[in-house]
Amino acid sequence: MARLTGGCQCGAVRFAAEIAAPASICHCRMCQKASGSIFAPLVLAETVEWTRGTRSQFASSDIASRGFCNQCGTPLTYESDQGVEIMIGALDDPNAVDFSDQVMVGGRHKGFSGLADLPVRQASIETSGQKIRNYQHPDRDTENEPPR
Repeated sequence: MARLTGGCQCGAVRFAAEIAAPASICHCRMCQKASGSIFAPLVLAETVEWTRGTRSQFASSDIASRGFCNQCGTPLTYESDQGVEIMIGALDDPNAVDFSDQVMVGGRHKGFSGLADLPVRQASIETSGQKIRNYQHPDRDTENEPPR
C-alpha cells in the first residue's frame, strides 16, 4: 500500500491517502461532466486524511457524491458506498499509480482510442519565450496556506 499526497490547484485543500489498488478510467457521462474531460482517471483509497481545508461535495446521483475545492473548483473525489476514489490528477505524483482497467466504456468518446497516436506539437506559450507567473500550488505539502 502506498501513501500518496495531493490536493487542489490553489492549495486550499490537501490530503494524504493510502492507495492499495491500481487505477481505473471511467467513461460515464457523470464522470465526464464532473472532471471536465472525456474521461475520469480514479484510484480507490483505503483511507483518506484531509490535511488542509475541507472538500465541498456535490451529490451527483442518488448513490454518489463528488468532492471538490470550493475555491478553485478542482475535482478531488468520487465517493459512494464502495469507498472514496481519488482523481489521479489531484495527486502530487500522478505517475505513482498504474491503470488496470476502463469502466463504463459505452460512454467512451469516439476519439479516445486514437489519443496516443495524435501528433505532438508544442503549445504556443511554450515556444514564445514568454514568462508565465504560475499561481498553482506546488505538488507538495507546504507550511502555509497557498503560497503566492
